[in-house]
Amino acid sequence: MLLLRRCHRLNPFGPLSIDRNQVAPVVASCAVRLCSSSNDQRFHQHGFSASWRHVLAGLLAGTGAVLAYGLHHHKAIEKSSRLPIISQEEVTRHRSLKDGVWVTYKGGVYDITEFVSMHPGGEKIMMAAGGAIEPFWSLYAVHNQEHVLDILSGYKVGELNAEDLKKQYTFKSSDPYSSDPERHPVLHANSLKPFTAEPPPEILSDSYITPTAFFFKRNHLPVPQVDPDSYRLHVEGLPKGVLTLSLEELKTRFPKHTITATLQCAGNRRSEMNKAKQVKGLNWGVGAIGNATWSGAKLRDVLLAAGYGPDVAQWARHVQFEGLDKEITGSAYGASIPINKAVSEEGDVLLAYEMNGEDIPADHGFPIRVVVPGVVGARSVKWLGKIVVSAEESSSHWQQKDYKGFSPGIDWDTVDYKSAPAIQELPVQSAITTPSEGSVIDRSEEMLTVKGYAWSGGGREVIRVDVSLDGGKTWNVAKLKSSDKEGDQTSPPLGRAWAWKLWEIMVPLPPEAQELELICKAVDNSYNTQPDTFGPIWNVRGLLGNAWHRVKVKINEDDDEE
Repeated sequence: MLLLRRCHRLNPFGPLSIDRNQVAPVVASCAVRLCSSSNDQRFHQHGFSASWRHVLAGLLAGTGAVLAYGLHHHKAIEKSSRLPIISQEEVTRHRSLKDGVWVTYKGGVYDITEFVSMHPGGEKIMMAAGGAIEPFWSLYAVHNQEHVLDILSGYKVGELNAEDLKKQYTFKSSDPYSSDPERHPVLHANSLKPFTAEPPPEILSDSYITPTAFFFKRNHLPVPQVDPDSYRLHVEGLPKGVLTLSLEELKTRFPKHTITATLQCAGNRRSEMNKAKQVKGLNWGVGAIGNATWSGAKLRDVLLAAGYGPDVAQWARHVQFEGLDKEITGSAYGASIPINKAVSEEGDVLLAYEMNGEDIPADHGFPIRVVVPGVVGARSVKWLGKIVVSAEESSSHWQQKDYKGFSPGIDWDTVDYKSAPAIQELPVQSAITTPSEGSVIDRSEEMLTVKGYAWSGGGREVIRVDVSLDGGKTWNVAKLKSSDKEGDQTSPPLGRAWAWKLWEIMVPLPPEAQELELICKAVDNSYNTQPDTFGPIWNVRGLLGNAWHRVKVKINEDDDEE
């Protein structure tokens, strides 16, 4: 929630800075703009230049949105070293845009007043308004970093008086992530708090069903601790009033339904789009996708039991989901899907309690998660606590101001979230999982094996994967696998191809080539195919990245050959 006053280059969002390809954490949850003439006098009083009215910067909301705007054009303005002593009572008065938004941190008082409504996570700034920032950072721990503190220092307007500072030191913030489950060490973490991670690409093509431990993790908040015995699911918005179901009732009252379905994060392959032009978000590779077997009650059956019928169908348009993972304000992660998908017999939307034949683990939504096959993973809400049938979409930040796509010509100055629908079905996708970028292939091997995955949203079946070894000049068709059975190319029912297909091809090494540019592109049964580059599909959030996947490898000549 801090203004980025100066920044020569920001990596996309994430709490770790493990290497230059990983995400560099930036700042809190909202965007800020010093553009109000009513604020000019106050900023001049505290040593700010009027030129800062034109600064527009991004903030990190724990939602994955970081907004950074070319602040390298501006120079930091040194502030007076003599600052006033301010009481907590005075700080508390500054809790709105009208009165100003102030926060305290370790005895300092900071003015972070800004207009944030146009940016993702803008409303999050009010969590810390008028009080200490430490509790906020205990939840959004990615902000509590040295470079963020340096940025914060530029907005210091005073010192908290000694008496109020002494009271603050009695506060001890607990780490809300301390009870998060252990994760497999092979996972590549894009952030730790909240935890987001993907497996090495080669693991994805080793098995048609992704082992649960290696399935990508995308949490937005701390993993909630849920007692299965006291768990209750509430279904609202239907004629019978609120239907409340225990975990046992979900398992025994409704038929158990099983599907194999792929879930993919909307930001999968964002790291490639980021190379075309900087975007904001977790720097995912090709591993923010996985394929699992899910079992549970059909959402359709639960809605019918709660009173859904023809009368409801006349006005209901959406089904909203709320998770049990909550922010410090008490608001929960939420999302919604169209009512037609929810109640369709062929929609196969599950209230799942099993993943790969076992209880869903904590990271994936224990005890109940929604699984919406064919739809972006963000709608498959984990730790499900409430279902609401409504005429309106979910009002959640993640439905209204995130997970939307925009034209390449739209930037953070011109973005209008209401102009774009929330992402539901995803476009056709494929990626190479082996060999990896920069691999060295021995010439003596003569043949090169290339593997990967392919999937399309909306239940559309992948019917072909084309592979090139020469940057797209010539193409070969890969063999598709619909299971781990050798040669299995079974087609699912039309419109219900929820699972990916693994593919493989063996091709001769070109005799003269010393370097190969491998490319794959998939085609689905609507003959949708992937665009060749990221430029035409670039968007400010780095979502829906499905351009041709390219991997460069080198060929090592056999020195012993005569």
